Amino acid sequence: MRLIGSTTLSLGMVALLGGAWAAPAALAAPPAPPQSVAQGKNWTVDPVAGGYRVTLRLDRPAPLRDALPLLAVDGRTVGVARQSADRRSVSLISQDPAVLRARTVALVWSGDPAPGSKRSMAAPGPTDADWLKAPQGTALGDDPGAKGRYQVETAEYDLGAEATYLPGLGQKAELVGKVYSPRHATGPRPLVVFLHGRHQFCYGGDESEPFPTKPWPCTGSWKPVPSYRGYDGPAEALASHGYQVVSISANAVNAYDGDAYDAGAQARAELVLDHLSLWKKWSTVGGGPFGTKFVGKVNLRNVGLMGHSRGGEGVARAAVLNADRGGRYGIRAVLPLAPTDFARATVPGVAMSVVLPYCDGDVSDLQGQKFYDDTRYSVAGDNAPRSTVTVLGANHNYFNTEWTPGQSTAPANDDWWGEPGDSPCGEKYQGRLTAKEQQAVGTAYVAGFFRLQLGHEKQLLPLLDGSSTRAASAGRAVVRVVAQAPAADRRDLSRLDQPLPAGAVSGSAKTTICSANCAGTTTDGAQSPHWIEAYFAAKTPTLAVTKLSWTGKNGVLRVPVAAGQRDIRRYAALTFRAAPDPDGAPRTDLSVRVVDGHGRAVSVPASALGDALVRLPGANGSGVPKNLLRTVRLPITALKGIDLRDVRTVELRTDRVARGSVLLSDLSFSRPGVGTSGPASLLPKLSASSVKVREGDTGTQYVDFWVSMSRPSIRPVSVYAETNGELGSVVGEVARQVVFKPGQTRQKITVPIKANTRDSFDLRFSLVLSVPRDGLLKQSFGHGLVIDDDPTPKVTVGPATAVEGAEFLEFPITLAAPSDQYVSINGELKDGSATLGKDFESGYEAPPVRWVDGYVEPGRTKGVLQVRIVDDKVKEPTESFTAQLTSIEGGELDLPSTVIGTIRDDD
Repeated sequence: MRLIGSTTLSLGMVALLGGAWAAPAALAAPPAPPQSVAQGKNWTVDPVAGGYRVTLRLDRPAPLRDALPLLAVDGRTVGVARQSADRRSVSLISQDPAVLRARTVALVWSGDPAPGSKRSMAAPGPTDADWLKAPQGTALGDDPGAKGRYQVETAEYDLGAEATYLPGLGQKAELVGKVYSPRHATGPRPLVVFLHGRHQFCYGGDESEPFPTKPWPCTGSWKPVPSYRGYDGPAEALASHGYQVVSISANAVNAYDGDAYDAGAQARAELVLDHLSLWKKWSTVGGGPFGTKFVGKVNLRNVGLMGHSRGGEGVARAAVLNADRGGRYGIRAVLPLAPTDFARATVPGVAMSVVLPYCDGDVSDLQGQKFYDDTRYSVAGDNAPRSTVTVLGANHNYFNTEWTPGQSTAPANDDWWGEPGDSPCGEKYQGRLTAKEQQAVGTAYVAGFFRLQLGHEKQLLPLLDGSSTRAASAGRAVVRVVAQAPAADRRDLSRLDQPLPAGAVSGSAKTTICSANCAGTTTDGAQSPHWIEAYFAAKTPTLAVTKLSWTGKNGVLRVPVAAGQRDIRRYAALTFRAAPDPDGAPRTDLSVRVVDGHGRAVSVPASALGDALVRLPGANGSGVPKNLLRTVRLPITALKGIDLRDVRTVELRTDRVARGSVLLSDLSFSRPGVGTSGPASLLPKLSASSVKVREGDTGTQYVDFWVSMSRPSIRPVSVYAETNGELGSVVGEVARQVVFKPGQTRQKITVPIKANTRDSFDLRFSLVLSVPRDGLLKQSFGHGLVIDDDPTPKVTVGPATAVEGAEFLEFPITLAAPSDQYVSINGELKDGSATLGKDFESGYEAPPVRWVDGYVEPGRTKGVLQVRIVDDKVKEPTESFTAQLTSIEGGELDLPSTVIGTIRDDD
């Protein structure tokens, strides 16, 4: 993870901010108060009811990234942080006692390499040479990156910066889009909607301007960043083949989602559906900026969604939200591009392809891999295909030209870190793609996916079926595809996520089932996309796989083929996912052996079927090499000499190398297919209720969330549920799987709430539902609110007297009872016989100001308002001034209130 403190934002990062909003240059706020627990130059740790509030102040606004902001204490992350409106401070509540001994506090980002890990890899990794010369596969006859027969015309619409209200955000957002249309195309065309991710939303203004009351719309000299214009390549490729494309703006969501309970996923989904609602009107009755131009030209029963970064999570949520609303629009295909997946959602019923850029420096852990892992068996009989597309040498930003230096309107940067020549992702490293090369790959796979799924252009199937076929326009890019065929085109032999039956493993081989520990002992979380925790569903189990290890060449893992399923002539290949054990050798091998009923067998080395058992490029450190399962694909045509009508067993044999260890998953026979996809509207919908409770004064009380289903199911339905948020010592941690038996529709989740008697903050937390099985997430976040019911302490401020030679005059502040909040008082100094600048000063650096403030720290009952005394050498009478107190936070005081300060001469 990249640590960002108050002085470590580089000039390059400042450019990324695009001249982010700045606080007023002078007198913006009083300095931070002294601390009673722990403090540093730019951070504080304060006791509160929920534990300890850790706050970090930044010299410059934090960057807008798609990853979540975290705080690291002494190099170890302690939780997700909330950003202030001006992004100049971040804070969280932690119950971790380690924060009491804090020496450093830094801002880091979810998915980045762990604090303290090696930052760059000047030396190549052990398999870099393999990947620099890796075969790119056979070129597809129909290149999806090439232009089609239609000329493309573009237009834009702008219905206003606050044209729609997004309940998931609690704010209004813009309705702005760029339209790409096939000229002279007749009849209704499939519609594809593009949604960009989280990026700077305003640029080009004067940083000395005060931070506005509202961050959006842009005001003064600031202009909106046109992120929605950055996908011309794939949009024009699709439009030239007869598809209607709309790329929409989400700047308002980016401006406000730092405080959203789900990081803005629901709001982004609502924004997509709001645009589809516009297009429903414009394509039926017309109106708006286009009149009747698109009447009869758009097919809203055949819709695809592409979302970049947090937009990826947004379009995944949009597909589910649409299904929950009865499938109002025919969303049939979703492509999350370098996406976040903070809450472990599934996207059943809809064709999906997840693009994973290997050199992603923003969503560095490639957490979008979990969309594939979690959805692939989430609904029995799901006939939608899905895939992952890993692009070596690609970063996060360059898929969008408006996020690419030299191409963008607003300032932009390369999100990968390290030195230019570093392996495997430095901008000048041989394996790194240029911006234009990366954009060509994005165009090919985005356009190819939607043409395949919306247009059923089956000639494009080899691009996404895992068969190593490539698009010629992708050039030298090394791309690896993992695919799950539709249920009707697949025969699953074993998911390899449960212990194998007795006798299945013999010889020198042994197997274990692993999930969270599959990442190995030498890697950090950023290297392990399958197994890194999700930040809103950290306790939900991750992918379980079989770990096969051996110490000799006679080991066998044997999987039988059940009677009635032994005729495999209709399938194209035997496939499974595999990866070398990250704690083992960088490359290994085993044999894939298929045996028929007569004992005849064909055995093929896995190394002859691809490079799944070769570690991906890079040395250990800075989040690489990634430990990703990839496809081993044995074509059925290679099984010569055996009876394909009577295949009895599939074996993995350790006869290639004497010692090794690999991770295995998803063994099946399959054939490529487009399947059938669309809104999963018939699935039962799962929702979490919300609760509100008063904290109480003694003991522990228990509150009940209810997880409910929209209707009973004839098969068991399950979902994981866990508490998340600022739990501290008040809200108990709960995490478990909820299983609905056939006929059940409600389940109770009980959460303990611990009482106290000190005034504190109201605590907001969530009950998060994730990874459903045979159900659809409707209300996946239940909202919890613990209302502090303790009285706000009465505050008194007394007069003060000091001798001129003393450094300060201190007005005493007294609380009637200790509080878990900071109690702060502000006021204005007024001259009496003593005058400001001559006899006393506010205590702040020049220019002198008349306001004064004081604090009482959490847990204390005493504090002061402090005024600096000028020690002159002139004999004077006793003098006085007043402090008129005008505002208070955290306490009760009758205002305005005036106290007198007296200065006695010492000359």
